[in-house]
Amino acid sequence: MSATQPASICLLRLSALGDVTHVVPLVHTLRRRYPAARLSWVIGRLEHRLVGDLPGVEFLVVDKRRGWAALGDLARLVKGRRFDVLLHMQVALRANLLSLAIPAERRIGYDRARSRDLHGWVIDQRIPPGPGQHVLDAIASFGAAIGAPRQGPPVWDLHVAEDDRAFAERVLPGEQPTLLISPCSSHPQRNWHAEGYARVADHAISRGYRVLLCGGPSALERQMGDAILAHARGPILDLIAKDTLKQLLALLQRANVVLTPDSGPMHMANAMGTRVIGLHAASNPHRSGPYSDRRFCVDRYPDAARRYLRREPEEIPWGRKIEYPGVMDLITVDDVIEAFERHLATPPGPAPGPQTGPLP
Repeated sequence: MSATQPASICLLRLSALGDVTHVVPLVHTLRRRYPAARLSWVIGRLEHRLVGDLPGVEFLVVDKRRGWAALGDLARLVKGRRFDVLLHMQVALRANLLSLAIPAERRIGYDRARSRDLHGWVIDQRIPPGPGQHVLDAIASFGAAIGAPRQGPPVWDLHVAEDDRAFAERVLPGEQPTLLISPCSSHPQRNWHAEGYARVADHAISRGYRVLLCGGPSALERQMGDAILAHARGPILDLIAKDTLKQLLALLQRANVVLTPDSGPMHMANAMGTRVIGLHAASNPHRSGPYSDRRFCVDRYPDAARRYLRREPEEIPWGRKIEYPGVMDLITVDDVIEAFERHLATPPGPAPGPQTGPLP
């Protein structure tokens, strides 16, 4: 390995779906900058289903459910190998322990402010501090640390097979505009309430939209979906637990706008170029909202900081979650309907320049 030409690069980012989506532009950057390098990615099983067909990447799939046994599984996958560089992009304790199974000449991780759970013990180099930085830009910093800064806007180019596109066309035939609601995050305190989703769905229907409800197979998502359907007056297509991740990508791309809290589908929709009405009170949209276009997000994070922490948002650590019971109730139905109406009033096209500053 030369200082500027690594022959082998290992990425460690196991989960979750949104963060894995943020890694994809880095993969494309690395493939362009170092086309001869062997690129390997340590990733979780579910997340592999979303990005496992990226070209030019060896995936080292780890089943996180196996607990300590996953450490041995990973050690066997990399036995006899030594990477020129490890880009360790996850600070959770499980990821830090798993990284011990990956031999590497250089081990690059997060700056001290973003480190936790022994992260500093398993790396020997840090990316620069990133106050005020979006998660996707933090991920891009790992490329810059090895001579591969991102050039221009991020590129996802996620593959969607023709069968998955055909599925989306069968579910959403014709040209009627579509609001897709993905109501649940993996963090329950980031979830809005069913009655609110139902009222926004009815408003969208009154404006000529059809509404599609998507979600995974968990009991929480089924419960939320049933409650939304019970509260809604108009017809809603229910696709909860009836699609794959790749089919969801196709549906997100076919929709006109997606309504969701801070979740994986938020970032998947953004990657597919679809507008997102992101619901933010527990998390800061400028750090973890839809990267490319936050014009239609609802931002009650400052109100949450004042109510639950008794501080202004700029006085709390960047990235601080405010996941308190009832925090998402700071978002009103009128807030979300106003965001939907902003979407209707805004001509199609990309966001006008970098997404910074206060939201509408």
